[in-house]
Amino acid sequence: MSLCRIVQPCDWVDPLSVLCGLSTYDGVAGLLAGAGDVKAHGGRLSYIGCDPDRVQVWPLSYDLFSHLKEEAWQAVPIIGVVSYDAGAREATGLRYAIWPDLILARYPALLIFDHHDSSLVALGVGRTEPEARAQAARARGWLASARAPQYPSAPAASLTETLSPADYAQAVAEVVKKIGEGELFQANIARGWSGYLAPERHPFDVFLRLSHGRGAAYGAFARWGDRAIVSNSPELFLNVDAAKGRIETRPIKGTRPRGADVQSDALLARELENSTKDQAENLMIVDLMRNDLARVSQPGSVTVEALCALEAHPTVYHLTSTVSAQLRSDVDLADVLTATFPPGSITGAPKHQAMKRIAALEPPRGVWCGSLFGAHLQSEGDLVASVLIRTASFQKSGEVWSWQALAGAGITADSDPLEEAAETEAKFSALRMALSNPDS
Repeated sequence: MSLCRIVQPCDWVDPLSVLCGLSTYDGVAGLLAGAGDVKAHGGRLSYIGCDPDRVQVWPLSYDLFSHLKEEAWQAVPIIGVVSYDAGAREATGLRYAIWPDLILARYPALLIFDHHDSSLVALGVGRTEPEARAQAARARGWLASARAPQYPSAPAASLTETLSPADYAQAVAEVVKKIGEGELFQANIARGWSGYLAPERHPFDVFLRLSHGRGAAYGAFARWGDRAIVSNSPELFLNVDAAKGRIETRPIKGTRPRGADVQSDALLARELENSTKDQAENLMIVDLMRNDLARVSQPGSVTVEALCALEAHPTVYHLTSTVSAQLRSDVDLADVLTATFPPGSITGAPKHQAMKRIAALEPPRGVWCGSLFGAHLQSEGDLVASVLIRTASFQKSGEVWSWQALAGAGITADSDPLEEAAETEAKFSALRMALSNPDS
């Protein structure tokens, strides 16, 4: 598809302020690096789109990413979300659905924010140059509605855990037993929380509170119809630079909560850095992701650039590794996603067997540990995709939004069930405060 792309420079406006001004619009989608604190929490580029010219929902799709090969989804910026359950179906079989397999939205008008040099451009894509210029002008027009964020009170009317710490510990013990029997090496097992927002409250209230002082590199808010996603993910699933032919993934395995004071905080950081259990957990997933990338990469090009690097986040420490490769010239974004999804860090090893064990212990996950991704945002063939951890999904019935969130831990032979349960609490803590803590 031959399309014209027009880029118009704009004066810098904070992306969170722009998103605030557009938050009530159906079809708004914001991928926000750092969510207002990019220097502390990483990320470089933010993207905001509104009023997509095409939105399509696939409740059930057995050839999941083939849709990205269709002409309608080529060359024009798209933002999409794919559920974990859709990617796991090959291992688990058909299960009852709590979220569509795939949602795609097309944004011929887009704002792109570069936090490193505080530059902002409006992108317009069209069949002709005048059409592309009109789309870029439409994106520029969104800046006029920008407003400073006002951080609201806690919006949740209810918050219920769907699996108690004791029941979760029992599930962990079952996985440790299966590992000892040789069924698998590692599985990521989750527990969930759910509830309702108070009447007249909105998922964007949760996003504002979640991002305030707790922003992550791959924060996101998106709403399409009666569905919305709020994410504060620190984890990059995939980044594809089409011009360089480069693909990168940054799996996270290994977690400790932040300490209550400087001394305890430093102690927890050192404990994580020196943990052979967490290092082994990370190494297993690095090996899995190396294998996944190799399926679409040039032979011998897969490289581990960083291994078990300590990263500090507002509520937790993580160990993060970086794996990169050079893509083969005969693959496209659909091929890349098919080869790698679901992310290895939230399944386990071997991936297929881990997904079967997860399904035996958990109800369907929905979007949690799926991926929110943007394609063709800066240029045709580019991709940025996050792992949807630290994420809540919302569905509206009547005038009230229900919500669901999960948190998981990587279970290995050395796992202590009570410690793994405590890890899930630490991972959910930021969302808990965003939803229900009146003092946050």
